[in-house]
Formats: sequence, C-alpha cells, structure tokens
Amino acid sequence: MTVLRDRVRAVMEAHWQPEGYTVPNAVTYPFAWLWDSCFHAVIWAALGDETRAVTELAHVFRCQEDRTGLVPHIDYQRVPDHLREFWGRSDASTITQPPMYGHAIAELRRRGIAVPEEVVERATAGVRFFLRERTHPSGLIAITHPWETGCDDSPRFDHWGAHDVTRWYDVKGALITAPGSVRFDCAPVSLSALVAWNGALLGLDTSAVVAALDSRWDDTANTWVDAGDSEQSSGRTRTLEGLLPLLVLDRLDARAQISAAAAFGAPYGPRGVHRAEPSFAARRYWRGPVWPQLAYLLWLAGAEVAETSVRGASASGLAEYWDADDGTGLGAIPQSWSGLTVLMEP
Repeated sequence: MTVLRDRVRAVMEAHWQPEGYTVPNAVTYPFAWLWDSCFHAVIWAALGDETRAVTELAHVFRCQEDRTGLVPHIDYQRVPDHLREFWGRSDASTITQPPMYGHAIAELRRRGIAVPEEVVERATAGVRFFLRERTHPSGLIAITHPWETGCDDSPRFDHWGAHDVTRWYDVKGALITAPGSVRFDCAPVSLSALVAWNGALLGLDTSAVVAALDSRWDDTANTWVDAGDSEQSSGRTRTLEGLLPLLVLDRLDARAQISAAAAFGAPYGPRGVHRAEPSFAARRYWRGPVWPQLAYLLWLAGAEVAETSVRGASASGLAEYWDADDGTGLGAIPQSWSGLTVLMEP
C-alpha cells in the first residue's frame, strides 16, 4: 500500500459521517455536496470499501425532487435549517451541480460493485432533468447559477463580475434570493460536457449536446466557447474546465495544451487557467491553481497529468487546490476529493 493511499484512507475515514456520506472538509465544508460525494464514492471503491461507496452514492439522492429529478447541490441533513432563509427551503439547496453520478455508477460497476437499481433510476432522472429542463437555444446545457458548474469564480464568469470579489458575492446572492434581478444567460461547455458524458454512461442519448459542443470549438481562441451573454467576452477565456468536452470529443490540439508548460502544464499538476491569460493568478481561487477533480476528469479524457497531479496532491497535504508550480496547499486542507489522485497513481 502506498503512502498516498494511506493518507487518503485516513482523511476519508476521518471525514466519514454516520448518516452515510463524507464531508469534503469538516470545518470549511461540513455538509454533503453533490459532485464531491460522487467523487467520494469512486474513492471509497478504489480503497476497497464497497459498502461506503454504495452508501455515499445512494445518499446523493436523499433530497432529489421526485417531480423534476433535480438533485440539490448541498444536503444539510445534520442542520436542516442552515441557510433556510437564503434558499427559501430547509434540508437542501435549490440548485444543482455536475451529475457525476453517471461516472460513479460506471466506475463502481467496473470494479464489480453492485449498484441498486433505484440508485441507477434516480441518476438517470437527474440527467434527464438537464436534458429536459435546461437545454439552451445553442443546444448546450444552461445554468441558473455559477455554483452549478462547481467552478464558482472562474474567469469565464467575468462577464458578470467574477473578477471583482465584492461585486461577485452580491451577484451570486442576488441570483438566489432575487432571481431575475441579474440577467444570467449562460450555457457553459464544462457542465454541458459533463451532462453529455454522464448521461451516455447511463445509456441516455446525449448526441445532440455532443454535436452542440463540437460546434463551439474556436480555432483562434484554441478552446471551446460557452454560449449565452459571455460568448464574445469571458466565455472564451482559456480555462481548464473549458477543455472538459474532451470527455466526449477527441481533439489532439486541445489535449496537448493540458501538459504543455506554455499553456496549462506545470510541475505539480495542470493549471486551472492558461498561463498566458490576463486573468491568470497562480494562487487565486479558480484563477490558476490545480483543482484535483478537473485534473482527474481530464486524465480520464487522456491528458498526461497523472504524475504531476499525484505529486501535487502529496505535496499540498491533500489540499482543496494547490499552487501548480510548487505544490503549496490552498483552500481547505485536507479536502476529501484530492483522494481522486489515488486512482491516478501508476
């Protein structure tokens, strides 16, 4: 057993909750987050704990809306009234997150772990929600809030003010508490790719979304471009999540950037933003550091990031994110999803 695997297991064990899920970080993130829990299920499976893998995955759907299929991005089971005024409901948030449950189910099955049929049905309903309720005129998948992408303060949201921390805080709040007060027409290629990929893994026809993604490649920007109000501005910023369509489309020129030192490549994992972008900031939240879940997803898409990402996770103390040049841990430390690097070990 490797040193990294031992460290990951210790963190996962420490973050496990009796209700049946893993908190990302007990202080900063003390609840259950949708895509975090899906990644946790994959990590538990890689560690050989089938029971916790299935239990955590099933817990993802505890607050799923039966009518629409929407899966809330935060489950406040332990403190049901936390932020009740903000969300206008108890128990959970009113927005969703990338439907990583399709990948989690496929990964568990690949390892020979039986997934209950009810979980598969709920996961399928979750992806169908996006395909039915969120199809943008561009053919991509629309979001109602930046949090739904998981890439909260990405430069791709600078069109709406993400570069200004104070203004962005107010914008994000208004999108929840006063919907309609902020025009927010956004269909990101990142979420669209994850919907298409996870849906296909569940046997759904997501070819229309894939075709829409294929049409969004820009040879000049050398990235896929978001649809909506930002498509002529920040929606074409070269960010790592902007290359997630590699999960469903094959472009060598896109994949090569991820490990290229002049673009995203670095000694401790792929940068979150292309180093030549004006918005690049080596240690600023979503402006340049390595995000392990993105590194993992692009590794699955064939990017050569395993060695550097494992090195970065280890050097950072299994941090939420870290400096790509020296591995300095940033954000919450330790963060459970950094355990994804266990799957990337040779």
